[in-house]
Amino acid sequence: MNEFFIAAYNGLLQTTWIEAVAVIMGIVSVWYSRKENILVFPTGIINTSLFIYLSYKGHLLGEASVNLYYTIMSIYGWYWWSRKKEDQVTNVLHITISNNTQRLQQVLVFVGFYATLFFVLEFLKNNFAPDAIPWADALASASAYTAMWLMAKKKVESWIWWIITNITSIPLYFIKGYAFTSFQFIVLLILAIAGLITWNKKAKQALAKASD
Repeated sequence: MNEFFIAAYNGLLQTTWIEAVAVIMGIVSVWYSRKENILVFPTGIINTSLFIYLSYKGHLLGEASVNLYYTIMSIYGWYWWSRKKEDQVTNVLHITISNNTQRLQQVLVFVGFYATLFFVLEFLKNNFAPDAIPWADALASASAYTAMWLMAKKKVESWIWWIITNITSIPLYFIKGYAFTSFQFIVLLILAIAGLITWNKKAKQALAKASD
């Protein structure tokens, strides 16, 4: 246990300003998403842009692809979250809970992402990046792909996939020497659990209001 804390302390001392800014923006972005605030997207774009570089440098190629995808989906989500109905006040998108068919679709999307990423990462590990960890990188990446897709659609289940991503990413980034980033995912895990509770409550309140 002492060796773990020593390693964590040394890792924090080696944190670069790029990693520090990326981590701070990541936490701020998730905080805004929990609040259903549009600022989740500009802060998130800063975070993901920096992590494309950091992930590539750390041979986390799956995570690098995820952050590129995050950036693209942030632009997509920014557009949809900002859209208003004809009254120019009411948002087009609302937080909703998925039905069973949609949940099955989400699992199939995750499985598809995981299988694709795993085989690609396994190929890259054998040929270009021997330090890659295909199964863990693919798990964190595939769940993140699924989460971001659902976040853009304001689905409550997005937080479940974020929780999976955060749990997987904590040891993954620590092993790669990004201790501060690993700490970020501990904070994001806590925020994701809070986000799941908050969004689930909002969705149920909206559903109850609509049925009145």
